[in-house]
Amino acid sequence: MSTASTSLTIRGIDIDVVYKNIKNLHIGVYPPSGRVRVAAPHQLDDEQVRLAVIQRLPWIREKREQLRSAARQSVREMVTGESHYVWGVRRRMKVVERPGRAHFELDGERLLLYVQAGTTAERRRELLDRWCREQLRHVIPDLIAKWEPVLEVSVPRWNIKRMKTKWGSCNRETGQIWFNVELSKKHPGCLEYVVVHEMVHYLERNHGERFIELMERFMPNWRIFRDRLNEAPLAEEEWA
Repeated sequence: MSTASTSLTIRGIDIDVVYKNIKNLHIGVYPPSGRVRVAAPHQLDDEQVRLAVIQRLPWIREKREQLRSAARQSVREMVTGESHYVWGVRRRMKVVERPGRAHFELDGERLLLYVQAGTTAERRRELLDRWCREQLRHVIPDLIAKWEPVLEVSVPRWNIKRMKTKWGSCNRETGQIWFNVELSKKHPGCLEYVVVHEMVHYLERNHGERFIELMERFMPNWRIFRDRLNEAPLAEEEWA
């Protein structure tokens, strides 16, 4: 039996619901933002799912607060020895203080940061953010060009920003697609999945059965990368 999905908002919390051929209802709260996903048996309806979620609200709120607390603790000091992920690969950062232009370089398994002595941690984080955006800007155009003829759509404009709750977003009215800068830290397949996901929204606005059918048709392995994004350890790139 095929899956079907919908979205509910319960007491101010957005809930993604997927109906599957399963026996029991399962509620999950996933990093990095505390996204709530419910897997429910086909025989349940939206109202029954809503009641089940309401019963578990104290637990859901507790888990979301734990994720937010952990995220607040993960601010980087931007010093030698810290771990940072680049395209899903863990790299140790080495800070090289010297005169000249501040910039990042990849050197084997290391991520090198060249900065002048006395550069603040905040400034170093700004440099990393800029470098991550550059990585995405090198890759995204080729992915869009690859998928435009496949999906028979055209992407008029796209950009990159830091988002707290989404990996990407699509405005069907303007055609604008946004990508989360954090995608530069994930496996390249995750970025391609988000590109396809957002482009499919040109064909289908919602995440219902037609959207799932389109994803299945064009990218049969899409769930692998969705789960890799949404169920990975919290901010794995942020821990030494």
